[in-house]
Amino acid sequence: MPMATLKERPCEDEGMSVVPAATRALRLLRFLASRPGPVSASAIANGLDLPRSSVYQLLEAMAEEGFVTHLPEERRWGLGVAAFEIGSAYLRHDGIERLARPLLHQLTETTGATAHLGVLHGADTLYLLKEQPPHAPTLITGVGVRLPAHLTASGRAMLAQLPRAQVRALYPDAAAFTDRTGRGPGTPGELRTLLGEERQQGWSIESGQVTEGFLSVAAAAADHNGRPAAAISLTVPSARPVTPRALASRVRDAAGELTRRLSGRA
Repeated sequence: MPMATLKERPCEDEGMSVVPAATRALRLLRFLASRPGPVSASAIANGLDLPRSSVYQLLEAMAEEGFVTHLPEERRWGLGVAAFEIGSAYLRHDGIERLARPLLHQLTETTGATAHLGVLHGADTLYLLKEQPPHAPTLITGVGVRLPAHLTASGRAMLAQLPRAQVRALYPDAAAFTDRTGRGPGTPGELRTLLGEERQQGWSIESGQVTEGFLSVAAAAADHNGRPAAAISLTVPSARPVTPRALASRVRDAAGELTRRLSGRA
């Protein structure tokens, strides 16, 4: 946001400098982004604990630049086209992949395992990155591949951090569950129990549920709202003499670092 807009507009709050004004504007954008739809100025003021006069000043300045839009009939405010353009630019720059790639490379070098970065795409895990050591066994997972989230360690690591109502919407009944090897949860109740256990331990594990003979562990990285932004996983042959907990410790550290790089909130 051009700083001149905030600098030129007088502020009613005494002592409010340009830096706090910019910080408040960013907090306001984040607040709107976290809501399911447009909200009133009073709701913004209450949510951010700001004077209503300051909120109106910020909204007017940000509307002029296209970052927010006013819905006069509803007396509500929502995100504007400029905010969408910023988000689209972030995606074009492969932001999360750039932040995660060195973490995956380091994991592969230190563990000798194949590392993945995955995100939720509906009820699927969509893989964005893959790092593997030399002479690693061929895996079905690859960049652009989608697999059922309830079967993958990455998918369940993210599902475990979602609100239960959202998980129920993705898996309303047994018909929503697909099967690859005869293993893994097959009903909403089985998935709910498994996610509760994995949420408590802080990481997820799957063994032979995607491909026979392979084991994966994963942990989720969070965004600024505490929602799962992505998951980092490590995959090894099941016969390899390494404990899942040892791999999980490395994965959790990497996911925590990715959360920090995303300015996320665990």
